[in-house]
Amino acid sequence: MCLVLGIDGGGTRTRASIMQDDKVLAHGEGGSIKRLRVGAEVAEANLREVLKEVFGQAGVKGAHAACCGVASATMPGVTEWITAVFNDFGVERSEVVGDQVIALDAAFKGGPGILQIAGTGSNTIGRAPDGSQESAGGWSSHLGDEGSGYWIGLHSVRRALKAYDREQPTQILKKVGEFWGTPDLQELVNVGDGTPGPDFAALTPIINELAETGDAVALDVLQQASKDLVEFVLLVREKLLRKHAIKGEVPVAWTGGVIEKMRLVREPFFAGLRAVAPEIPIGDHSIVSLEGALWRAKRLAGAGK
Repeated sequence: MCLVLGIDGGGTRTRASIMQDDKVLAHGEGGSIKRLRVGAEVAEANLREVLKEVFGQAGVKGAHAACCGVASATMPGVTEWITAVFNDFGVERSEVVGDQVIALDAAFKGGPGILQIAGTGSNTIGRAPDGSQESAGGWSSHLGDEGSGYWIGLHSVRRALKAYDREQPTQILKKVGEFWGTPDLQELVNVGDGTPGPDFAALTPIINELAETGDAVALDVLQQASKDLVEFVLLVREKLLRKHAIKGEVPVAWTGGVIEKMRLVREPFFAGLRAVAPEIPIGDHSIVSLEGALWRAKRLAGAGK
């Protein structure tokens, strides 16, 4: 019997599962364990709460191995505090890795490939057969993250303001004002320019709906988002082929609500990649990062035997 724990510590929520051999015994979700987002005390409380939930569901105490993927894994002290919590719950062996690592392993099980992440933020990571990585984008919401939910929300408002100056029609400012509860344009600008600023990623369903109904400004933003994501993948593909002498095409996987839920991004994203590389394998469905954490935990448990 092999009991393993996998954790996907996302920016807004944490997912955890316990498996016994190939059977999922428990699954739970809780708040973020990313210290930069919620602070050290809240992060630890959230982790303990979700572990209490899944161990209670599974009816077990402890696990042979655990893997936690979290965006801030390389920050000083992060591995130490998560490992200490694991120890309190009876985990025998554990590792803390970046969220991109578990996402890559969910898609490619340790093998080569390219992963396009397009959720609240965006990032493109490629892994060569020798395990080395190449990347593009992912330079934060203020400096990059093109094609992300945050980028879509922010640039939709920016372009809508330009459209307002040019007296071009768009419903973006009206719909955003209703969502933010701002009575006029000046108040909308005050909210958008405030510190801390609003969650621009929360605007993506509004922009998507407007684009689907033909709003030209919203549609233009989604088209640009798709082009940017295609460019990132092709850049990482070129790096892998040029620097690592990979023969044949490099498979592409993807994850995140921008591609999964927004047809007007997803379809041109696929088409743009195949226009340049017709034989490129592209995953049909969004990958589940938690599966990568469980896969790594199983390997870790096996290494300890």
